Amino acid sequence: MKNDTTFKELKKSGYTDKTISQEIQANLIAKIKAKEPVFEGLWGYEDSVVPQLKKAILAGHHINLLGLRGQAKTRIARSMVNLLDEYMPIVKGSEINDSPFQPISKYARDLIAELGDETPIFWVHRSNRFFEKLATPDVNVADLIGDIDPIKAATLKLPYSDERVLHYGMIPRANRSIFVLNELPDLQARIQVSLFNILQEGDIQIRGFQLRMPLDIQFVFTANPEDYTNRGSIVTPLKDRIGSQIFTHYPKTIALAKQITEQEAQISAEDKAQIQIPDLAKNLLEEVAFAARDSEYVDAKSGVSARLTISAMENLVAAAKLRLIESEAQKTTIRLLDFMSIIPSITGKIELVYEGEQEGADYVAKILIDKAVMVQFESIFPRISKLEKEGIKTPYTDLIKWFNKNHLELNYTDTDEEFYSKLNSITPLTTVVEENAPELNEEDKNFCKELVLWALTISKKLDKSENSTAYTFDSADVRQLFRN
Repeated sequence: MKNDTTFKELKKSGYTDKTISQEIQANLIAKIKAKEPVFEGLWGYEDSVVPQLKKAILAGHHINLLGLRGQAKTRIARSMVNLLDEYMPIVKGSEINDSPFQPISKYARDLIAELGDETPIFWVHRSNRFFEKLATPDVNVADLIGDIDPIKAATLKLPYSDERVLHYGMIPRANRSIFVLNELPDLQARIQVSLFNILQEGDIQIRGFQLRMPLDIQFVFTANPEDYTNRGSIVTPLKDRIGSQIFTHYPKTIALAKQITEQEAQISAEDKAQIQIPDLAKNLLEEVAFAARDSEYVDAKSGVSARLTISAMENLVAAAKLRLIESEAQKTTIRLLDFMSIIPSITGKIELVYEGEQEGADYVAKILIDKAVMVQFESIFPRISKLEKEGIKTPYTDLIKWFNKNHLELNYTDTDEEFYSKLNSITPLTTVVEENAPELNEEDKNFCKELVLWALTISKKLDKSENSTAYTFDSADVRQLFRN
């Protein structure tokens, strides 16, 4: 791919000029036949979104990705770059990626008319063929399509009716490329109207100057469902011109959600080596997001982004890292106690309904953590009965009795040795875990011990109090007497 190539050399090389749709289709077909992954890193979409994307591409459609926040819509759009040829030839100096075989700008037409086969060719890498714009209310037609440049007109002494005085906007400059317009409903209706002809007829109009310009662009739009984005909607004629509308969704299982979080969370190799994360802790983190999506306090229409668990995982690791620094230990393990550090990640990622606003964001975040704890607890241990018959022993009777005479204080800054020696000193707690989860590894068993204590406090069988440095567990009866 020499950048001193001429048009003559390009034709001799056997290069075949293709539209961007033909180019993407050919590369998609080649990947499918070679059994190569087409869209990497899109966990949970293999049987839903990805097949629809493949069909839309094969149909040559512009695409609208419709879904709630944090459903990888932008990632999908960006991954389409991998379906472009590695390099694309353009007329050197062209502002709008003119193909030497089918030039559309006056600059390229005049240059080819003058130089013919000696027209210089420039090769554009596919990474430079992706254009992205966030639709905001202040976006105007000049930004997207272009405007007349009076300075250029004065300098060249040309009338405003001459094509050479035009300043091209983002869309003409994205000719023969992928153009992504994020949050389409936020674009004012009058600006959306300006896209009609580009999508359908291939011409543009700038300040009354109509210019036939058959732009070759693969459009990808993203949008939240219109019943959520009250700021605006997609005007019907524009929606009619978009070939395929594909609905995205959140991961449907904890396993898929864990893969997404692990892929996206920014955790250094050094932190991974020093901080152990029990598998149950990873599961619990994802359960928090699932609980939020089902919560009556959270606005379901706004969604709960996958960024919640990504940010929460980074906060969990940060809490453990702070403990390493303060305790001067070499290694540590994520604890259930550390989950209090993810509250800022939750409160910043959820939209509350009226009832949730009344309760307060921090309170709702703690409720979501408690719900997640109970879901995970009940997947391993017998349910805790709300009412117990006199004289009938439950799996937790001995443990509750232990707290009638003792209390437990767990500190954030305890080293692992100090922290787990306290938990291991409670014999009935160890018995409960060993009887119900003997197959778990040591890390998960230790996490289970906290899980049992937490579940008993949620079920009001034990009492839990907190301060800035520690959590204290007591008998519910003893604490109630003390309060009285």
